[in-house]
Amino acid sequence: MGQVSASSSIVVPADPQRTLEAIADYETVRPRILTSHYRDYKVVEGGRGAGTVADWTLQATEKRSRNVHATVSVSDSMVTERDSNSTMVTTWTVTPSGSGSLVTVRTSWKGAGGVPGFFEGIFAPLGLKKIQAQVLENLKGALN
Repeated sequence: MGQVSASSSIVVPADPQRTLEAIADYETVRPRILTSHYRDYKVVEGGRGAGTVADWTLQATEKRSRNVHATVSVSDSMVTERDSNSTMVTTWTVTPSGSGSLVTVRTSWKGAGGVPGFFEGIFAPLGLKKIQAQVLENLKGALN
């Protein structure tokens, strides 16, 4: 069982504080930036910042989906989502970049073993990077 991860980045036209606040806004901003790969999204507790709990189904491919129950923590430059249904952790890191911010989203989890794990390690990150890139583009649009 190896570690599997996917990461994508984008520069957005907002300062780091505003960007981090937008990423940690699970009530208003998050529903607007999610793609059709995310189904049944709902805030269970909180809604903004640390302590927020949200549920959704990530439909990665036609046949592969994952029910996520994410608990959120926030630091000075990072929003972390820990899925209590699996080993999946997603971090959103925000750093200054010119007059805007560089946003990097990274998702990792413990993959399957054996041959299925080999293929998961190759193909899952490719698909997830495409989904991440779309969400980041939507974030950029929301911050314009």
